[in-house]
Amino acid sequence: MAQCITCGSELHPDRAKKYDYCMKPECQEKNLKGLTIVAVGVNKSAEQYLLLDEQTKDELASGKFADQRRGSFGTSVPTSEPGTAGAVIPRPARPQPAQDKPAQNKPAQNKPVPRRVAPARPAPKPWTKSQERLALLYNEQGRRPDEIASKLGLSTYTVTQIILSSRNRGKL
Repeated sequence: MAQCITCGSELHPDRAKKYDYCMKPECQEKNLKGLTIVAVGVNKSAEQYLLLDEQTKDELASGKFADQRRGSFGTSVPTSEPGTAGAVIPRPARPQPAQDKPAQNKPAQNKPVPRRVAPARPAPKPWTKSQERLALLYNEQGRRPDEIASKLGLSTYTVTQIILSSRNRGKL
């Protein structure tokens, strides 16, 4: 029978398959080792998380999780042949805006003052208050939107919008 390496007590056979210490808090505190998790970028949509053990270290070193978009793991390295995967294509430098230095005798130019923008008003509703009240009354009576629409001379869509907007405002 297996024994705890810290206190010497007998280990349960199932626990002894994986661990050499018991479940007592002092034994766990002394022997418990944290796990190291590594995130491997497999593709753009998701990461893969692996337990960092010897096998994973070997796989990382062998390049199993290499970035296939770049052609190599890590940063892109220029290749000797242009047009091959992983080649760095130089971009033209952006032109820098010319900065005029004001002459000492010239007064500084006035900067434009930003205009105040009025807060946006909600779009006007395509129905009247009385149509809204009637539509809600008919709706409370259990009538369908198409029946309400024919009575009020509105489209079924508009009646549905009236009902939904009143529900959103908490009136229904």
